[in-house]
Amino acid sequence: MSDKNTPKAIVLLSGGLDSSTCLAIAQSKGFDVYALSFSYGQKHSSELEAAKRVANLSQVSEHRIINLDLGGFGGSALTDEGIEVPTENDPDNSDEIPATYVPARNTVFLSIALAWAEVLEAEKIFAGVNAVDYSGYPDCRPEYIEAFQKMADLATKAGIEGTGVKIETPLINLTKPKIIQLGLSLAVDYSQTVSCYQADEHGLACGQCDSCLIRKAAFESAGIADPTRYR
Repeated sequence: MSDKNTPKAIVLLSGGLDSSTCLAIAQSKGFDVYALSFSYGQKHSSELEAAKRVANLSQVSEHRIINLDLGGFGGSALTDEGIEVPTENDPDNSDEIPATYVPARNTVFLSIALAWAEVLEAEKIFAGVNAVDYSGYPDCRPEYIEAFQKMADLATKAGIEGTGVKIETPLINLTKPKIIQLGLSLAVDYSQTVSCYQADEHGLACGQCDSCLIRKAAFESAGIADPTRYR
């Protein structure tokens, strides 16, 4: 049972490497953590199963999974059956926003977290966005987070009263190897996480999508054995 005097924080928890590290950071800072995940129409549920495991192992005060149908709009390789997830064998389009970008996903997720934060009277929302070793999504950039913070301050009762929730992105300027090293120092069990864009029903990673390649390279660069389960 959480202490009513302990400050509360919401952590956006996808079940991946970054969000699991963020959860550990929030707890290390003394926050009573409420984890928030989304079933948004993604093609596989392995990340959500990972989120459940991480939340349970971390003994968060509450873990909620919100059902959304972003897949109904399509437009992303993660939600649209008509769009294939790019792999290392595909042509290099590194200057373009990748097909795995989900339109407005972080804006939707942060907005729902903001609503729950007001109800809980939480002080912080932790999001594991990263602008260094990432896939080039526009809603992972520092200027986006700054703009959302301004909106949150203007759009909420708590913000107007001067007690608005603050968006924390402790990983935004870290390289992926540094994130892994930080997480390990906080006892994050990365074997329980899933980052693959097309993991199978057992949570086994493809090893070829952008997310898998970034994750594999990060463990190698950090000099740490990769605990990811590949198919």
